[in-house]
Amino acid sequence: MLAKIEQLLQEIDGLTAHSAEELEALRIKYLSKKGAINDLMTDFRNVPADQKKAVGMKLNELKNKAQERIATLKEAFENQDNGAAELDLTRTAYPIELGTRHPLSIVRNEIINIFSRLGFTIADGPEVEDDWHVFSSMNFPEDHPARDMQDTFFIESHPDILLRTHTSSVQSRVMEVSQPPIRVICPGRVYRNEAISYRAHCFFHQVEGLYVDKNVSFTDLKQVLLQFAQEMFGPETKIRLRPSYFPFTEPSAEMDISCDICGGEGCPFCKYTGWVEILGCGMVDPAVLEANGIDSKIYTGYAFGMGVERITNLKYKVKDLRMFSENDTRFLKEFESAN
Repeated sequence: MLAKIEQLLQEIDGLTAHSAEELEALRIKYLSKKGAINDLMTDFRNVPADQKKAVGMKLNELKNKAQERIATLKEAFENQDNGAAELDLTRTAYPIELGTRHPLSIVRNEIINIFSRLGFTIADGPEVEDDWHVFSSMNFPEDHPARDMQDTFFIESHPDILLRTHTSSVQSRVMEVSQPPIRVICPGRVYRNEAISYRAHCFFHQVEGLYVDKNVSFTDLKQVLLQFAQEMFGPETKIRLRPSYFPFTEPSAEMDISCDICGGEGCPFCKYTGWVEILGCGMVDPAVLEANGIDSKIYTGYAFGMGVERITNLKYKVKDLRMFSENDTRFLKEFESAN
């Protein structure tokens, strides 16, 4: 029996397998119930008593060696399989390029940074809103055109619920739970039921601002907006305020900046006026303050709102709004240096 064990030890030292099937065949040959080692275990009972110790030790050595060799071969196959699974043969041979920030994100963050340095904090609110926070609290009359289905996405099963058309709803929520001084900006996505074209989209992004305190004046508003314009578009930028109308501010104005392409001289981009409109603003209507629980006899405030896409258009000369939401990597690559 010792001679047979020595022969099997030599065989096991040289075991190799080129596939999982070959490895399984070796396991069955040596370690299964009908394998060579188990047969020797059965014959062990016939070994003379004076040889049992020596034969038993050699037999255990053989069994352990066979188990270790089979296990080593199995581990080698598993490592090969894992390597193949991790290798994606469909990947390009070129290095993977790093992504870039979206131009809207770049501009939104720049707007936020400017107003943060001016003392404004960020406020956020839900995109699915109720009529009160979007319209009624903002002094929209019941018959105002903005309430019409042509402009607003209403939830069919809940006529009082809609996708917010402006982030003024966030201002309302802040005033409900806070008392002045209030100084916040409200960045976020808004929705309007408009036909999609190069100059309009059914969703876009806004940043609105609100400042409410004692003795807040239109002069304060003008100075803040001038500071913003010069930081965003350059220190030579000029602004002008034109009378306008918004339900939630009185007086109201639209703000233009001097065209940074022609320097105010007139060009096709500014339609030869030398000015480009960028935002709406005004003093908060006392009715809005009262509706949101703030005493208009003690406090005054100003508000402003701008479209992020509009600012991005002016800053990077993007002529088609649809490009912002088409996820065309060729377009996004143009903004790598702006990150």
